[in-house]
Amino acid sequence: MTSLRKLGRSDLEIFPLNLGGNVFGWTADEAASFAVLDAYTAAGGNFVDTADSYTAWIEGNKGGESETVIGKWLKARGNRSDVVIATKVSQHPEYPGLSAANIKAAADASLRRLGTDYIDLYYPHFDKEEVPVEEIVGTLDELVKAGKVRHIAASNISPERLQASLDFSDREGLARYIAIQPHYNLVSRDTYEGELRDVAARGGLSALPYFSLAAGFLTGKYRPGTTVESARSGRAAQYAESERGRSVLTALDEVAQAHDAPVATVALAWLAAQPTVAAPIASARTVEQLPALLGVAELKLTDAEITRLTQASA
Repeated sequence: MTSLRKLGRSDLEIFPLNLGGNVFGWTADEAASFAVLDAYTAAGGNFVDTADSYTAWIEGNKGGESETVIGKWLKARGNRSDVVIATKVSQHPEYPGLSAANIKAAADASLRRLGTDYIDLYYPHFDKEEVPVEEIVGTLDELVKAGKVRHIAASNISPERLQASLDFSDREGLARYIAIQPHYNLVSRDTYEGELRDVAARGGLSALPYFSLAAGFLTGKYRPGTTVESARSGRAAQYAESERGRSVLTALDEVAQAHDAPVATVALAWLAAQPTVAAPIASARTVEQLPALLGVAELKLTDAEITRLTQASA
């Protein structure tokens, strides 16, 4: 049985793979989504990430499709108390921004779609610097006091705004961010490593990186000169043509071969070994894609292997 990890300074205990819900209602229909969620929880997984805006970018969708699928699954399985549900606010077409009124309305809409009376982890999806951190944190604290949200976290935020938010929470005795969701992986290290990670570490926050597999590139299926049929192949192909991308693939292949493990598992294991990281986020369209992701819970890289991958991606 895989041991769970503490999330920040909270009482939440999470599986070391955060299952991404961005594909639910998009490249995975309801039946496929249910199958993935069933297989993930059967393997010991308990941490599902979504957002109110998923999947508004698809023609004919309004946003909230992913939450709706997850809500139907929770109801069908009767397992709400066993699963840590994270969702986000600010990008839904009908609930844009982070004003106090919008956060409250969007949270209520998310609760309805998820069919639950509480959200375990609630994020401002993209920080809006025109809104004072005092208004954002103060409103999130109200949701916590009302019992609608258990814990709060930050995503896509500057080091300065994150520090200001933590300072305000500490000064006023309000709910405090316990985690951060940065864009972070073997070929995209610049956004998180440095000042943002330093603020997170000082504040006791856990990191839950998104795009952990670089839009699929770090699964190893995108190679120079190959074509892959995927909704995300354009972004992944860009990495395949870069010098850093080729260097990383070479190192991943070496380490994967040494462990007889999938390339994706190794890429996630490198991320899981980084300071502050508690659980990388990765999504699966099909049950067949899950084992390579779940493997991060068991695969431990040596210090030499971590260094090899870190240097390859420099």
